Parts: sequence; structure tokens; C-alpha cells
Amino acid sequence: MPAILKYCYILNNGREFLILTLIFTKLISQETIQKIQSQIDILDIVGSYVKLRKRGANYLGLCPFHNEKSPSFTVSPTKEIYKCFGCGKSGNSISFLMDLEKYSYVEALRWLANKYNIEVEETAVSPEFKIQQQTSDSLFIINKFAQEFFSNALFNTEEGQDIALSYLKERGFREDIIQKFQIGYDPEARDSFAKAAIAEQYNSELLVKTGLVVQRDAGLQDNYRGRIIFPIHNPSGKVLGFGARIIKKNDKAPKYINTPENEIYIKSKILYGSYFARMAIDKADECLLVEGYTDVVSLHQAGVENVVASGGTSLTTEQLRLIKKYCNNLTIIYDGDGAGIKAALRGLDLALEERLDVKLVLIPDGEDPDSYVNKVGSDAFKNFVQANKKDFILFQLDIALKDAGADSAKKSAVVNQVAETISRINRAEDFTKRQDYIKQVSQILKIDEAGFIALVNKILRDKINKEENKQYNPVAAPEENNAAGPADTVSDMLLNRDELNERAMIRSLLEFGNQPWNETETVADHLLKEIEENELDKMMENPALVTILEHYKTWFREGIKPTDKNFLYHENRQLTDTVISIMQTNDGDLSPNWKEKYEGHIATREELFKEEVFSALNYLKLRKIKKMIIENQQEMLNPLPAEDILLLLQTHQHLKKMEIELTRQLGTVIYK
Repeated sequence: MPAILKYCYILNNGREFLILTLIFTKLISQETIQKIQSQIDILDIVGSYVKLRKRGANYLGLCPFHNEKSPSFTVSPTKEIYKCFGCGKSGNSISFLMDLEKYSYVEALRWLANKYNIEVEETAVSPEFKIQQQTSDSLFIINKFAQEFFSNALFNTEEGQDIALSYLKERGFREDIIQKFQIGYDPEARDSFAKAAIAEQYNSELLVKTGLVVQRDAGLQDNYRGRIIFPIHNPSGKVLGFGARIIKKNDKAPKYINTPENEIYIKSKILYGSYFARMAIDKADECLLVEGYTDVVSLHQAGVENVVASGGTSLTTEQLRLIKKYCNNLTIIYDGDGAGIKAALRGLDLALEERLDVKLVLIPDGEDPDSYVNKVGSDAFKNFVQANKKDFILFQLDIALKDAGADSAKKSAVVNQVAETISRINRAEDFTKRQDYIKQVSQILKIDEAGFIALVNKILRDKINKEENKQYNPVAAPEENNAAGPADTVSDMLLNRDELNERAMIRSLLEFGNQPWNETETVADHLLKEIEENELDKMMENPALVTILEHYKTWFREGIKPTDKNFLYHENRQLTDTVISIMQTNDGDLSPNWKEKYEGHIATREELFKEEVFSALNYLKLRKIKKMIIENQQEMLNPLPAEDILLLLQTHQHLKKMEIELTRQLGTVIYK
């Protein structure tokens, strides 16, 4: 059944009040997903963000993911994929929306369903989920009403204009930026908002849950009265909650009040301003992190839009992962006083574990980002940030050494502390980065590098004992620096010949699987039979390609005739990206002058697909035989009876004959 608008009756003080909510009680059905996929026009989707012009069979434009003056962003309507040859971004219509708008897979599907007027059919979920979803939808509706009430109170009431708007303008905020961030004001009267909400028949229990009101003996009262209101948005622009700042001086009242945690407001997962900054962060590949709401608003007003705020709390893993979703580079901009430095250093280790490249900028002279940008101007602020970025680990070390002074015990603690920090850079692909830090820190601390390496490795080993999912990557000793690093730090970035042939076989299945191989078999029949009989899938080293092959075999057994389209819009993003990269092999358009220089018919890949299939299949067979030869040779090194040695020699001769025949068929030469 499709999701429908339902009237939700909620008991409130013995009376029933009507709340109009859209209750999504189900998940999107496969039938709906297929309808959406069949309607997708990649030129229509991408063209709404990028100006495209036709070039041959494809379309060309300026990449929306990075700054470029010459277009390198290519869209293929036939393959339904895009590729930027400048920054390397690639994908399909759904991944385009996910990357650009930072939608989830389901959010992208809903966006497309809405665009193409497709009714979303959904599969049933548990009653508990229905209740939770109903509550969440109701909280969003109340928050939207509250935001509009506060904005109206700021701009359209005498009290709001005289007290709140004048205060904001004195702080240097323009009206357009105030409206952009939907900043508002809650009047000083005890229950201005509460009365308006009850008049609209909102449920009192839900109103209290939002934190907008509190229950007193005299009834519901405003919690944020007399305060400037900062709405806090989720990545799609819905209001999750509010931050309320006091205007008048009051020693007893807190400067800020924030929404209490509820079904939609979870403080550890929120960064203020992320909705307005998401595209700027993505484009700059850098996120600036500040502490407060006004810091974000002031910097946006100054044209620095890739900025979010932590809300004055320690950074959490969830917040860091939200940043990682947009970029890899985090620059923390905090006050230069002692409290600001301590606040900046909190969350460092978590940021390293999330593989963020972290820099620190401290604002001078007791200023904060808000006051400093207003003092020096936009250009000077940007130049200051660029010129004063400090490496986070080395900054932490500098602060710790100053604090330790001449105390040897404290210096020893500093060594252990920085070793612990460096040990968090524990992924194989960050091997070189960790090596560089160890070398620099050893020189600064004036300690033996080999001993420091041993300390870092010990910490890593201890972590393995505590957490089985942590990978131990020992640091190479100084005398081994000329040796090659771990294979997956560099070589994974390059496609070797083996993987190229694995990809060629998968591409043959996806592109030509339904083509006839002979009178009784299709290419898929032939390939899958050969793979199964020779266990060639065991020779494949790329797990993503193996997964694609397993999906293909499952669909094939079910009577489906899979193509690349079955994977192109799959919810598993890794599979989709792998298939897109396989299909991106540049077949190239023939030059207009080609036929003038060469006569006769030029064969296409479609005409030569049997040669391609034959080559990919035989290469895998050859790899298997080579592996068997090596294993057989290793076995011959063991002390064995004469008859066993003879059998191994005969096996070796047989395998070599097979190798020579396959090599001849492939047109290659064995040198050894």
C-alpha cells in the first residue's frame, strides 16, 4: 500500500486535537525503485545543476565538485553515468544527488520519485517504527511552526524590532543573512509562543518534548522568552531544534539554552550550519570548525561559507563522520585563550581515527571568529587563516612541552601522550604519514627514533589485544626506510595486469552476457560454466569484483538476464561505483578524419567481443596454472619418496604444456 496522509489524533488533557502529518510507516518497495530507475534521465538530473553541451555521443560541462575553468565533466546518456577527468568523480544519477546534495540512498530515491511524480509504494515495518516515525514527523511540524513564529516576532512586531533586531544589527548582522539562517526572537511575555501553539492545537506533551515550552503550575510557559533564537537544521534543511541566546544581562540565567535531546535532536550528531555549508565544504575540500552560532553566521556574511559550529561541546565521532562525509580536511578555528586552546585540542584523537587531516588556527588578542572577522574584514580573515594553520599533532606537542618545562617526569608523559596520538594513525594507507610524524616528533623531543617507533608499535599491539577489529601496521625501522612500504599503501592505487583482466571478464559479462556465444549458449552461459568448472572465481583477488560476480550468478540462476543496469542503481554504493569504473573504459569516438586516412571497415568492440571474452577467460586460466606450478615446485623441495617425486615431475611437465598452449593462444611469450 502507498504511504498516505493520515490525520493523527493525539489525546491532550482529555481532548483530541488534530495534527496533519505525513506518516511514512514503510520502506520503499522494489517495484517503486524499478519505476524510478526506468524514468531517470541523467541529462535531466545533472543538467539541472550543470550547463551541458553536446560533444559527440556525450555531453560536456564544468564539474560541480571542484573549481575548473576548462570543462572536464562528461555525461554519457547511453551508459547513464558521469565522469570528471579533472577530479575523478564519477557515478550515476542517484550517486550524483548523493554526492552533491549529500542525500542518503533513500532520500535520493524520494527526491527522484517526487520529481517524476511516481507514487512511492512501501513495504511494512514494525509498529514501534511507526510510532517513532509518527513522533519524529510531529516534532518536525512543531519546529517548523516555531521557526515561523519566532521569525515573525523578530521582523513584524514592535518588541522584536526594537529589542532583538536592533541588537542583531548592532552586532553587524545584515537582514539578508538573518533571514537566510531563519534567526528569530521569542517575546518576553511568559507564554507568547505557548498560547500560539495551543491555539493551533499542537499536543502539549510534544511541545514540552521539543524544549520550546515548560510545564508550570500556571500551565505551559515559553522556555526561550526574551531570547534570540537560532534554528538548527538537518542536512536537508528541516529544523531539528533551537539554540536560544539571552539578550539582556542576567547573571543567574545561562547565556544559551539548547533543545533537549529527543527523537530528532541528538546533540552528538549535529553541526550547526551544516545545511548552509555542505556544498561549499565539498567544493573547497575543507571544513572550518568554529565554536558558536554567531561565528558561523558572521563568517557566512563575510563570504566564508565552508564553516560549521560544534556548539561549544567536545567533538564527537558522529560529528567528525559528518565532516568526513563532505571532505578530508578539517581546520579548527578557536579563541586563542587557554580555554579556546583546550577546547580545540579536545577531539583530536577521534579526528585522527576518522582519517581527517587536521589543522588549527587560534584567533589572537582575545578575539573570537565572529568579532575578528568584523574587525579585520573578509579578505584579511581568510589570509590570516591561511597563514596561521598549524599541524594539530605538532601544536599539541608544543603546548605539552611548554607545560612540562624542565620536569623530566612530565616530559616522559609527553612522549607517551604523543606516541598514543600517533598510534591512532593506524591504517595501512596512512603508513607514510605516520612515518613522517615519528621522524619529526623524534627530532623535536631529541629522542632515539628507533626507540620511539618501538613505543608506537607497543601501543598498537596493546590496542589489538583490546580491540580485535583494529589493524596492526608496524612502523618500519629507520634502516629499512629504503625498502618498499606495505603493498596496500601505493600499489592499491594502481591497477595491475591481473586486476585489469578480472575487470575485463566482469565487463564482458555485463556488456555481452546476453549475446550468443554459439548456437546453444550465450556468453553468460559459456563464461559461468568455464568459471565454475575451473574454479576461476577463486583466482580473483578484488573482493568487489567477486561480489559482483556472485550477484550476477544469483540473478542468472533466477532467470534474470543481468546487465550493467542491474548494478548501476544498486543500493550498495561500492558495487555501483565499481561497475561504473568498469564501464568507464574509454572506447573513444573515432576521429572525423579517420576514414579519410584509412579505408575499409573498422571493427568495433561489439563485433570483437568473442576475442575479448576469450582473452579474459584464458588469462584467468593461465594465472591458475602458474599458481599450481609454483605450488608443485614448492612441494618438490620437501623430502619425499622417489615415486612421489616422479609424480610431481610428471605433474610439472603437464602443467608446463598447458601453460605453453594457453600462452600461445593468448599470443604472449614465456621468458622464464
